[in-house]
Amino acid sequence: MDRKYCFNIKDMNLFYGGFHALKNINMQIEKGEVTAFIGPSGCGKSTFIKSLNRMNDLIENCIIKGKILFFGENIYKKYDVNLLRKKVGMVFQKPNPFPMSIYDNIVFGPKTHGIKNKERLDCIVEESLKDVGLWKDLKDRLKQSALALSGGQQQRLCIARTIAVNPEVILMDEPTSALDPISTLKIEELIAKLKKEYTIIIVTHNMQQANRISDRTAFFLLGEMIELDNTQKIFNNPKNKKTKDYIEGKFG
Repeated sequence: MDRKYCFNIKDMNLFYGGFHALKNINMQIEKGEVTAFIGPSGCGKSTFIKSLNRMNDLIENCIIKGKILFFGENIYKKYDVNLLRKKVGMVFQKPNPFPMSIYDNIVFGPKTHGIKNKERLDCIVEESLKDVGLWKDLKDRLKQSALALSGGQQQRLCIARTIAVNPEVILMDEPTSALDPISTLKIEELIAKLKKEYTIIIVTHNMQQANRISDRTAFFLLGEMIELDNTQKIFNNPKNKKTKDYIEGKFG
């Protein structure tokens, strides 16, 4: 099994009923890197990222063909979905803390996966909040509702909640699109820090953001993955004319 790639996608097609949403996707996601997905709205970026931890299972009439291999195992064949979502966490466009305390948000996942020891849970809360730069601000407010936090703090809390179960991959679906510029910068700094420990895949509508934070970038258009390469090559010397036209703002 090749540990270099966390995901290896082969001839993947996705249908919503009769609509062919993703077409013949072939790509490899390298371990320990930030991979950004860019492209116009409705091109399939979010649909694709959600298939990597089977969030599309929740959508009626969604059919996936081909293979999505996670460290060599096909996630759509006899793969425990709960285990997959532990290993492949998800952060959404809008911060979605649970309507409970800051502490309970973070221990929710570890408790679900069988950790009951109070000292261990306390330790997970502290480590997770430190990792996202919130411990100093929140250590005396752990019993307060997570919904009282600012938007940027809520999104960092959601990232803390994701890493509390010790995933291998963090999926981020436009994680800063609902945030102000200062909160966006903090999330970008956090991504740069987290990539030392996690593989990160991010959908972003912001090309400058992709250029700033990612190692590799994939360009999607009309359900196809047009090009995947080193981020600097994609932005400075793309191979495909469609990629070049999008980067130069000729459409999108």
